[in-house]
Amino acid sequence: MHTKEEKMQAFGRFLDVLDALRANCPWDKKQTNESLRPNTIEETYELCDALIKNDIHDICKELGDVLLHICFYAKIAEEKEQFDMADVCDALTKKMITRHPHVYHPSQINAVDPKPLPFVPSDTSISSNTSQSSKTSTTSVTTVSQVLENWEQIKLKEKDGNKSVLSGVPEALPSLIKAYRIQDKARNVGFDWEDRQDVWKKVREELDELEVELNKEDKENSTKELGDFLFSVINAARLYKLNPDNALEMTNRKFIGRFNYIEAHSIKVGKPLKDMTLGEMDALWEEAKENERLGK
Repeated sequence: MHTKEEKMQAFGRFLDVLDALRANCPWDKKQTNESLRPNTIEETYELCDALIKNDIHDICKELGDVLLHICFYAKIAEEKEQFDMADVCDALTKKMITRHPHVYHPSQINAVDPKPLPFVPSDTSISSNTSQSSKTSTTSVTTVSQVLENWEQIKLKEKDGNKSVLSGVPEALPSLIKAYRIQDKARNVGFDWEDRQDVWKKVREELDELEVELNKEDKENSTKELGDFLFSVINAARLYKLNPDNALEMTNRKFIGRFNYIEAHSIKVGKPLKDMTLGEMDALWEEAKENERLGK
């Protein structure tokens, strides 16, 4: 692996290239926040795809693409004299130090009138402070749960932080991920099931209510109850420390693989899918499952 100096040199070379492209490339010259945004979303999803595949080569590549967009937005802001990449890094550093008192300032945890935490500027090393503070941090904060609870409380106290516990959940998040984040943030302030097994009563209750509305063929109420049921299932997944988005994506990929097997067989035998019986497709589905089990 590279030294810190080598990492800084590599980042500097990257920023030099970005500056040159912005000045000399016709495409890069004309980019704006608005024009880059759709590509940023695409690059983020490509990174997520590489992460769920655990493709190390693609993870590295896609991280670079996302980093390009981050620095590009900072470059555009710099040209408008709004802020630059150093401001982005300084603001992030300040926020991380402030939100990790158990590492940097253990004496401030649970203080009635906490003192303002000093900010370490970009040209100052913080490694020695980190090493010293971390030796004593476990006396006040010892678990991930405690860290998260403290994190949420600090965010609410920040001048430009969240105005409410749930205001930090982006509106544009996909619904499944948003539901998980909403529940997780509520948990961080103590709003959660005392016994995770109690959630199954809620799941069954919501499923029963959904079935009642479906039998009535009431589409509007069925849609509402379906949402309640899905929310309860996501809640159950969270309580058992399972990521529902990852789980659903794994199932998506599994379904695609098995369905592609059926389709490939139909092409091989010259029989279109629409002409196959459900029994024939089920048999091929089971073959695909068996092949997965055998690692074929």
